[in-house]
Amino acid sequence: MSAPAAGGRPPAVQTAVQTAAQAVTPTVTPAVVRAVTRGRRRRAARRRLVVLTLAVLAVAAFAVTLMAGQTFYPPEDVVRVILGERVPGATFTVGRLRLPRAVLAVVAGFSFGLAGVTFQTMLRNPLASPDVIGISSGASAAAAVAIVSLSLGGTQVSVFAIVSALVVALLVYTLAFRDGVVGTRLILIGIGISAILDSITAYVLSRAAEWDLQEATRWLTGSLNGTTWDQTLPALVALVVLTPVLLARARDLSAMQLGDDTGAALGVRVERTRITVIVAAVGLIAFATAAAGPIAFVAFLSGPIAARLVGPGTSLLVPAGLVGALLVLVADFAGQFAFDVRYPVGVVTGVLGAPYLVYLIIRSHRAGGSL
Repeated sequence: MSAPAAGGRPPAVQTAVQTAAQAVTPTVTPAVVRAVTRGRRRRAARRRLVVLTLAVLAVAAFAVTLMAGQTFYPPEDVVRVILGERVPGATFTVGRLRLPRAVLAVVAGFSFGLAGVTFQTMLRNPLASPDVIGISSGASAAAAVAIVSLSLGGTQVSVFAIVSALVVALLVYTLAFRDGVVGTRLILIGIGISAILDSITAYVLSRAAEWDLQEATRWLTGSLNGTTWDQTLPALVALVVLTPVLLARARDLSAMQLGDDTGAALGVRVERTRITVIVAAVGLIAFATAAAGPIAFVAFLSGPIAARLVGPGTSLLVPAGLVGALLVLVADFAGQFAFDVRYPVGVVTGVLGAPYLVYLIIRSHRAGGSL
């Protein structure tokens, strides 16, 4: 009789186990490794090209916004104004009116795009944007109450909006938490909270005096009219501080797309990561909304557009932010000069975003409820 193999198994059993393991274990050949490597390089190259193209387009749109308007200023005058020189006419028009507006368009658009795709990636659902799950509605309701009922303005309205957005995000997360957070449950709870807050906003506006109604409506629509540096700088500081927090969690977000259990198996601290990215994303939304109002559908559209451009398998955070910045810049410029009547930027983005929301609902219906 032959001696037992290592581990106490007879040689015949040991051989059978090894044969079965080899049969179910995929063979990784050099050709497979090369194919996987080529695929990763192609995706990375495509992402770099898309990011570069979006950045160039955003810079071009930014430049056009500064140069064009009722009066056209050549690039050299715009550069001189940015460098601090005094240029007759351009110093006021470009430096005091157009430059803060263009900077806020970039800051708000990037913030909305980055925060929106963060929620969509984390919850694995294109409907999971701050527009839909109540965060923007919380800021809007607080602003309406501050303007109409409390007769506040300026920085005080912004503070109300920021605090309210954070409180609503905490409320939605708490109500959705049950042995973890399921994306569908959080979205449904967020939609319900959003409906309540929208009703509060409508009630407050119905009791507003004419002047307060105009001010609140302008804010709630989402507008860059009359932008000043006092509005722009807090949102810019929030973007500079919070963007690295989200970018540092990009790999963890990608792993969480595979599910919480898979993410945990890959070493992601799921709940800690989820809380961190929610706080950072809500902070971006809150400060951007406080500065420019809830510009409709930018957070909702930026992620899906970036996903179509970049393709699968790469992080969408930076591309979505650039798409958001480009959307707000172009929509604001179109609202000012493309029509006989001037429209706030939120009206233009709303016209773009509403059909896409309908498309998502139709696609969900045809797919049996899967978005």
